[in-house]
Amino acid sequence: MGGGFYISKFVGVVGIVFGAGAVATVIALAVVYSQEVAKNEAVSPTNGGSTVKPPVTTPGGSTVVPQVTTPVIPTTAPSNEAWDKYRLPDTLKPEHYNLTLWPRLTVNAQGLYIFTGKSYVVFQCVKETDLILIHSNKLNYTKWGDDHLAKLSALGSTPVPTIKKSWLQPTTQFLVLELNGKLAVGESYQLDTVFVGELADDLGGFYRSVYLEEGEEKVVATTQMQPTDARKAFPCFDEPAMKAIFHITLLHPPTTVALSNGMEHGQTSFDETKKMSTYLLAFIVSDYDYINSTSDNVLIRIYARKKAIADGQGEYALNKTGPILKFFEKYYNATYPLPKSDQIALPDFNAGAMENWGLITYRETALLYDPNMSSNSNKERIATIIAHELAHMWFGNLVTLRWWNDLWLNEGFASYVEYLGANEAEPDWNIKDLIVLGDVHRVFAVDALASSHPLSSKEEDIQKPEQISELFDAISYSKVRSSIFSTYLNTFAYDNTVYTDLWDHLQMAVNSTGTSLPTGQTVHSIMNRWVLQMGFPVVTINTATGMINQQHFLLDPATAGSVPPSDFSYVWIVPIRWMKTGLLQKQTWLEDKTANNPEMIVTGESWILANLNVSGYYRVNYDNANWERLLNVLSSHHESIPVINRAQLVDDAFNLARAKYINTTLALRTTKYLRREREYMPWESALDNLDFFYLMFDRSEVYGDMQAYLKYQVEPLFKHFENITRNWTDVPNGHTDQYNQVNAIRVACSTGMEECQTLTKGWYSQWMKDSAKNPIHPNLRTTVYCSAIAAGGAAEWEFGWTQFKAATIAIEADKLRFALACTKQPWLLNKYLEYTLDATKIRKQDATSTIVYIASNVVGQSLAWDFMRDRWSYIFTQYGGGSFSFSNLINGVTKRFSTEFELKQLKQFQADNSEVGFGSGTLAVSQSIERTTANIKWVAENKKSVQEWFYAEVPK
Repeated sequence: MGGGFYISKFVGVVGIVFGAGAVATVIALAVVYSQEVAKNEAVSPTNGGSTVKPPVTTPGGSTVVPQVTTPVIPTTAPSNEAWDKYRLPDTLKPEHYNLTLWPRLTVNAQGLYIFTGKSYVVFQCVKETDLILIHSNKLNYTKWGDDHLAKLSALGSTPVPTIKKSWLQPTTQFLVLELNGKLAVGESYQLDTVFVGELADDLGGFYRSVYLEEGEEKVVATTQMQPTDARKAFPCFDEPAMKAIFHITLLHPPTTVALSNGMEHGQTSFDETKKMSTYLLAFIVSDYDYINSTSDNVLIRIYARKKAIADGQGEYALNKTGPILKFFEKYYNATYPLPKSDQIALPDFNAGAMENWGLITYRETALLYDPNMSSNSNKERIATIIAHELAHMWFGNLVTLRWWNDLWLNEGFASYVEYLGANEAEPDWNIKDLIVLGDVHRVFAVDALASSHPLSSKEEDIQKPEQISELFDAISYSKVRSSIFSTYLNTFAYDNTVYTDLWDHLQMAVNSTGTSLPTGQTVHSIMNRWVLQMGFPVVTINTATGMINQQHFLLDPATAGSVPPSDFSYVWIVPIRWMKTGLLQKQTWLEDKTANNPEMIVTGESWILANLNVSGYYRVNYDNANWERLLNVLSSHHESIPVINRAQLVDDAFNLARAKYINTTLALRTTKYLRREREYMPWESALDNLDFFYLMFDRSEVYGDMQAYLKYQVEPLFKHFENITRNWTDVPNGHTDQYNQVNAIRVACSTGMEECQTLTKGWYSQWMKDSAKNPIHPNLRTTVYCSAIAAGGAAEWEFGWTQFKAATIAIEADKLRFALACTKQPWLLNKYLEYTLDATKIRKQDATSTIVYIASNVVGQSLAWDFMRDRWSYIFTQYGGGSFSFSNLINGVTKRFSTEFELKQLKQFQADNSEVGFGSGTLAVSQSIERTTANIKWVAENKKSVQEWFYAEVPK
């Protein structure tokens, strides 16, 4: 348990903590933030007015009168001045920060939570300048004796210039200091500030999270800095290349625990950090408990609510962290550079997790595991997210992107090696295969749009915070899958990097291992085509002629004219691994738009299958004859095709059909063999693609025939799991078998199989009769809850809501939160939508995903759309934290759109909110319009043939 700052000793230690003569610091750390910015005061300091704060009594009993903060904003319209640009000039380089923060965990007289702080940064002048720009957002500053917002000191022999003018520039989020002289190149300076901010519940910067424990409300002061919110906690050079060393001091009550990136050093401060970026900082004050272990002299601690720790919910994470750390040390050939690895579960956290160096923050659902409540998929998520964040301890933290345009260097790599780390933790899962479903198919869906973007953007195109947030999408996380990175870390430790550095070191690895590349090609020439142009190819193989060609794959070919030009003309250098009639063949390369390979000519019953195990980032099309041969193999002996490629064939076929390369009915035929399929990956691939048909047709006459077909297909799978689980009393042994059992029940119940619906309603009814004894296995709860609530009425929904509010583990609450959106009662869905705007009912972190859950229900689709349009201004203002919120919300609510009326509404929504804006969802609006346009055409062209096919395939 951590020590703390004893408030009764405040006066006695203040001189030691802050240094002699820092009167302004004492004032700042005692000040009460008496107005809520832009809300509670008629004149806001950040808008150029003055606010006089009332006298405040310090914890030591003294009364002080806070100074007045009067920022001056010389210009309101953008100019060519440095302070009206979003990037820092290249004149200053930070070296060291010393930061003291005091978060208040109770409200003040004005009903606000605040934090106060003092910081200084030591920086070096690298180019002569008379201007200091340092990031600051939503902070109020105490003025120094010269009436300026900061104090500047020289650390060398050169005299320091005086400050001519100081002000806050809120649009570009700068504290600006104009000087009366120039800073000298090579000299170091110190900038001191005293400030106060709100410890708000906005999930960004230094914020508060709230939870109930034994009826008592507890407050956690915590952080989320990525990508641009460190400036909300203290003034800093808030760009990833501006690495520095940080010394953190937290003032806190003795009953609480304080954590930061470094090890605790005394009651209030921490060891200085490694040289690191501001977005990786973390500091937390809480009433938490922890468990710990040691792995190769690294202290591993899991922090969470006291009850969660007492109930053993941190044990799984603790047991898996050590092995994953060891694996990455070997994989990277680099020792973990810190003495500890803290991981903490937070009740309110907008992302899944954050890789703060030495103090990783998680949603509770991403770290805490309870075998009585958590499903197999919950356990997998915890293992993979821990592996993802630990991977960042080297790639991302030790080696860091220079600017956010290369975000994929961090996230793409971590999204790949998370599977390797999780495989080390759980070798029996065979989890590496699931990267195809979890990442490749996921990113294909986005990267096939004309509104996609390259992995690496130009630096000048990514300037504003909202532009940075837009990059946190499937492209950055899921498009890159590479594995030759080990030498990279040793050369660039504690430094910043760009993608070309990566190609240099991959080339070194290729040269040292003798890996074969196409003649005349290098890693640079191959990889630049995948990084600097958006999209991916479809490779078409003609088995009658041996001709191979590639083409930029677009889900809607009609959008080709709106695709931006590419220096590489949308031609890639494609590695093709393939087999002929079940026998592995030598890999070949497609370097141009077309090529000829006579070995790919087949006759009779022989067949070609390319992109084995989906090792390449492309789709594959064939001539009709080879498609027919592959369909015959699926129907007669599907095991001849590797399981990953069975999933690939289904996914490729459905997407090729949407892009008009093949007939839609050919794609549907790839699902006919599923009556004999028992493996999870092909089933999941098929269900994912058939979900699109449900979105397009669940409001039309096609729906009944489609339901009948899928019910017919899933019946054998349902019976299979009924048999191997002894009438649902056992759990299947295999990791993916457990997933497929869930698929069997979900599809059987949703398509109206009476036996399934009786089963799920019976389980739920039994639970309603005795809420203390839940008879439903954790693996099955999400789908059983959803099925029973969908089949029931108000009683079932209200019981689910009661259990949701009473849930003591977030994983169980999440299952119920999803299932509550399954009701078919519009009035209940409308009530549920209203709940999403009340943080006491639905946490802010969960609001947008809950709206998407409701929109996924055909009954809730129009309700959610009307709700989002009507409340957009409020949602955008109050729920704007995080990178994914708006893009997922907009795409999720509009994914069913397939009519001209809906397209008109969507365009009107875009126009009506042009002034309010869409933040990180700006690109999502364009993607939704593009997707809706394509859906309209697809439905018009395919509705009749699809209905006829479904009708014909069901035995009468």
